[in-house]
Parts: sequence; structure tokens; C-alpha cells
Amino acid sequence: MRNTLLIAKREYLEQIKSKAFRLSTIGLPAALAIVFGISYLSSLGLGANKHTAIASNDGALASQLRTRMTSGNDSKAVVDVIAPATEADRAALTEKVRTRAIDGLLWIDAPAGELPKASYISQSAGDFMSSARLKDALDSSLLSEQLTQAGLKQAQADELLKGVSIESFQIKKDGQLVKSNAMASFWKGYAMALLLTMTTMIYGLNVARSIIQEKTSRVFEVMLATVKPGDMLAGKLVGAGAVGLTQIGIWLVAGAVLLASPMAAVAMSGSFVIHFSWVECVLFPTYFLLGFLLFSSLFAGLAATCETEQELQMYMPLAAAPTWLSFAMILLIINDSNSVWSVLASFFPPTAPIVMFLRMASQTPPAWQFGVSIGLMMLSIWGTLWLSSRIYRVGILMYGKRATLPELLRWLRYS
Repeated sequence: MRNTLLIAKREYLEQIKSKAFRLSTIGLPAALAIVFGISYLSSLGLGANKHTAIASNDGALASQLRTRMTSGNDSKAVVDVIAPATEADRAALTEKVRTRAIDGLLWIDAPAGELPKASYISQSAGDFMSSARLKDALDSSLLSEQLTQAGLKQAQADELLKGVSIESFQIKKDGQLVKSNAMASFWKGYAMALLLTMTTMIYGLNVARSIIQEKTSRVFEVMLATVKPGDMLAGKLVGAGAVGLTQIGIWLVAGAVLLASPMAAVAMSGSFVIHFSWVECVLFPTYFLLGFLLFSSLFAGLAATCETEQELQMYMPLAAAPTWLSFAMILLIINDSNSVWSVLASFFPPTAPIVMFLRMASQTPPAWQFGVSIGLMMLSIWGTLWLSSRIYRVGILMYGKRATLPELLRWLRYS
């Protein structure tokens, strides 16, 4: 135990004092905040500065459409109306689109007594955002025109077109109704699952790289004179796990300070409110430790069979496959978090940490499912550690020999 703690202390201090730790601790959250901030700010101005021409034989409909396209967030948009328009006007406007004099042309053919037909011309084949916005605006304008023609005032028609807002509530097991926000819950679960994935994979890889570096430099040969291979592996896992918990602790403290700031209070004063329950606060570090031990023990066994980091990289897609599978099931989990596939994925140890938090974003699973999930993860960790430690004992001293499957079976018999 003493040797294990000494190695854990060495691993912990070595990684804590490194520039990579400081950079990832500060830089990673900052980079994510910048990315989300840029995405949000850019979404506010989508289509705001575009110059669009509307050509139609129905002047009233075109004018109604221009009003909707230049209101709200699109107040800076420039919209020209050509009505009534002829085929010559269409050819001239199409030429303007080609020469970039205007960004797009919306041609509306509105036969009397029939549903209008519309086409949008632009230089960008992937401008689906503008097409979607134009469709919504055109649908609203057409409906508004029909309502006013039926005798409603314009203000009444606009009020009807606003639609009905639905306030959502979640019923708890004790029958209590709690106001909920599906979007906020989803992003909270997604962020926690992503954080779990990044930390477990990063620190699992750190364990593997540390083994390969020491194997290449022959440091192992000196250390094995006083330390057992099992103690060495255990020390590396404990040290790297402590580093991961330290980094997550720093992120959580920084996040709590940020959420308590006046800026966050203003940002979350509307319907987008994020709440963390005590169950999530307990399960997050629990699943981090279990996920880390599972993946790091797997990576440690793989690293003992490799000579260089390049060899280790060949195994990474295989090791990352459970993560890809977990996030590929997002739509299924959101649609029905209690489906058979969602439950089975939360029991499967490699996908359990991520899937559980994605399920919790929708609805907290029963306590027995948490118990089964954690129990199966502990059994899989024990099995992986048993297998990896035996490969590790022999593999760290093997040089110049490719680790084939028959060779690995011999290593297991030796140990």
C-alpha cells in the first residue's frame, strides 16, 4: 500500500504541476464558452443583413411578407418588392442574384382562388436557414391575408398567428408538480455526459501514455526492483483519478461562482433555468470514478502491449466506440428514456455513465436501475483490472516482439 500511495503521489504531482493541466483546466472551459458564445451571438443575426427581392403578381401578399421579414431580429434586412412582376422582371432579378447585387429572389405565383406557388433563388445551395425563414414568413403572411379578407382586423389576425404557448410541468413520484424546461434539461444532461466523456477518456489516455513513455525510457526496469507491477498499476490509476477529480472540482467551483453571479441571474431570469439535484451531484463523481477506472484499466492493458504511442493510437477508435454509440442514441433516449434499448444501454458498462445522464435529463430512472448499473460497472472494472494487470506484469518488460493474440494468452498463463 505504501508503494502504491507513493506512485500515486508522484503521478498526481507530476500532472498537477504540468502546463498541460493548467492549460486544459482554464483553456477547455474558456474555449467551450467562446464556441457557445459565438454560436449564440451569430444566431441572433442570421439573415439580418441580407438583401432579398420579392416578386409576385399579388402586391398585398408581397407587402405583408416584407413587413414580416423586416420585423424583430430581422429589422436590418433589406427587402425589395416588385409587384405585379413579369417574366422579364424574373430574368432581370435572377441576373442580379448571379452578379451578387442581391442575395436572393423569392418568386411568388399567386393564381386567383388557388394556393400560391413559391420558389427561392440564391447562389448558396446550402442556405436552408433562409429558405425555412421565408417559408414561415410566407405561411404567416398568407394566413393573415386570408383572415383579414374573412373580416378580421389586422391586430386580431396577428394575435391569432402568435400561437399558444404551452407551459410544461413534470410530475414527481410524490405527486408534486414541478415546472420544467425540456431544452434546459436536455442541455444540462448533454453537458454533464460530455464532461464525463472528455475527462474519463483524457485521463485514461494519460495513464496509457505514461506507461508507454516509461516503458520506452526503461524507467520500469529500475522501479520494478522495489515495486510490484500490481502496485505500480494501482498507483498510476489512483494518481490519475485524483487529478481528474481535482480538475472536475475546480470546474464545479468555478461554475457555481459563475451561476451565482448577477450576469448569470439575468441570463437565467426567463424560462431557461438549470437546476441540479442532490442525486446528480452524488452520481456525477460516482460515474466519473467508475468510468475512469474502467477505461483507464483498459488503456493500461493496451499500452503494455504497445511499443510506441503510434501503436496505441490504432486502438483508440475501438476504445472510443462505446462513446460514439452512447451519443448516437440521443434521439432515442430523449423520445423515450424508459424504452428497452435505453435501459439496456444504461446497464452496459462502457455506455452506462453517458446514457444514465442523458436519461436523467428527461426523467430520473428508478433507484434499482442505478444499483444494477453501478453493480455491473464494478464487476466489469474488476474483470478488466484482473485481465489488464496480468497483461501489464509481462508486457511492460517485453521489447521488440509484437503482441499477437497467442502471445497475450501466453502472458496470461505466465502471470
